Amino acid sequence: MSFEEFKTEVEAGRFPTDLGAPLQALWHEARGDWARAHACVQEDGSPSASWVHAYLHRREGDGGNAAYWYARAGRPVPAGSLETEWAAIARALLGK
Repeated sequence: MSFEEFKTEVEAGRFPTDLGAPLQALWHEARGDWARAHACVQEDGSPSASWVHAYLHRREGDGGNAAYWYARAGRPVPAGSLETEWAAIARALLGK
């Protein structure tokens, strides 16, 4: 699935069932369901899930918790907007 297709699915509210937990989390967060997004990645210890987990806590405003998860993901804490980060994560995960 391309990034553009993923965004279209999010905007239309169509949940793609073939996504891994990190992309599922991004889908739910983009649809306004932070709690469900967090549940998707909470038990997944992969670097990708940790990256999304970090983003979610940054979105929540919990910088300390976000920093912990960025470190677990091996990623720096970003300085850009949340929207830019969401797109960058989705593009990276869809490119795998």
